[in-house]
Amino acid sequence: MNKQAIRLKYKSKRAHITVKQRDEFSIKIANNCLSLPIWEFSNYHIFLPIVNKLEVNTEFLLHVLQGKDKSIVVPKVLPKTSEMSHILLQDNTSLNVSKYGVPEPAAGVEIMISQLDVIFVPLLAYDRIGNRVGYGKGYYDRFLAKCEAKTIFIGLSFFTPEAVITPEETDIPLNFCVTPHNIYTFK
Repeated sequence: MNKQAIRLKYKSKRAHITVKQRDEFSIKIANNCLSLPIWEFSNYHIFLPIVNKLEVNTEFLLHVLQGKDKSIVVPKVLPKTSEMSHILLQDNTSLNVSKYGVPEPAAGVEIMISQLDVIFVPLLAYDRIGNRVGYGKGYYDRFLAKCEAKTIFIGLSFFTPEAVITPEETDIPLNFCVTPHNIYTFK
């Protein structure tokens, strides 16, 4: 199955999850993240969910990170360059919803990519060896390619993995993927 077919399949699967199920699954994902070997680090990058895309609700994971007194960094898309900046999420950070439906910081303290320890990665699908399919714009692949070799990439998904997703040259694999029922470890 090609990536476009996979995108359509998982958009359809998400459409069949109720808001209540989405939140229940998202809570389970946040709780499962507590079992990951990542909690000695300081700087955690997390996406804020696009509500109309029915993404994993990362609000629960944000509470875990805040409870562990971690520095939380969120992305801000720079459409003119097809890149992202990475802004420290603070109590006074004002969020706006972009034209793509992405909650983003209006402004704030920019954090260098080299400072990030753990990155929670949005995805539509992934496979048994950590290849992922996103929305196809490449923002996260460009971002992950610039990270340090030691940086940990964690996908969050409601679903089990596909058997095989043929990666493209620019694709960056995950280290883990967390679902409501399992943690998948890659590499």
